[in-house]
Amino acid sequence: MSIVVDVHHLCHSYDDRSVLNGLTFSINPGEFFIVIGPNGSGKTTLVKVISGLLKLQHGNIRIMGKDIRTYSRKAMARRVAYVPQLFDIDFPFTVADVVLLGRSPHLGIFGLESTKDIELARQAMSFTEVAHLADRRMDQISGGERQRALIARAICQEPEIIVLDEPTASLDIAHQLRVMDLMEKMKKEKNTTVIMVSHDINLAAMYADTLLMIHRGEAVKCGKPAEVLTYQSLESVYGCALLVDDNPLGNKPRVTPVPGRYIL
Repeated sequence: MSIVVDVHHLCHSYDDRSVLNGLTFSINPGEFFIVIGPNGSGKTTLVKVISGLLKLQHGNIRIMGKDIRTYSRKAMARRVAYVPQLFDIDFPFTVADVVLLGRSPHLGIFGLESTKDIELARQAMSFTEVAHLADRRMDQISGGERQRALIARAICQEPEIIVLDEPTASLDIAHQLRVMDLMEKMKKEKNTTVIMVSHDINLAAMYADTLLMIHRGEAVKCGKPAEVLTYQSLESVYGCALLVDDNPLGNKPRVTPVPGRYIL
């Protein structure tokens, strides 16, 4: 299969406010696909519709060649795992408890975990380097550790597609890199298709195979980072002066904000 996510003329609105306006794009298997754009551009709405968390209103989406509207909630969860930016917990769940929740789409009618389910959870925690936190409560670990635990839960679902909504927000630089390296590892070792929303343009440029830049619910550009991240497109979308040059680490663009005092 050459396309795992195929989106055509996607539109979405809340009451009378239009959020997505005719988005069309496709995502290939094993691709690291990152969505960027300013606040309020519709990024979170887009990935929630793709994940099946919001009902498709207008347009068409095919997941693994199948119309998204034909999936049951459980069947969708076996294909697509969603990692939210925030995870509110009302109960004292441990890391192991949360990771095991990823097995829910695969459990039988009684919802009891098997030895296999427990082993898959252990493997997911090992993969994300949180196994030593298995018995710790989620509200007693750091933000970076919590995010890796949520990714472990997603891995435990055994999805073909993992969708993340700003997973590096509020994390320090070291934890941002650990999350991004983890997604790169998922792509390479498990051939998982990764779809991510990011506010960090430079991180996105370094890791993405494909960038989708959206603004006011519309696609501005979609392609390789060097094709998307030009100063003309960035300044028109973000409304500020930006310098775009070559990243010294490789053949990727680097974006530098230009403070107002340097603008002549």
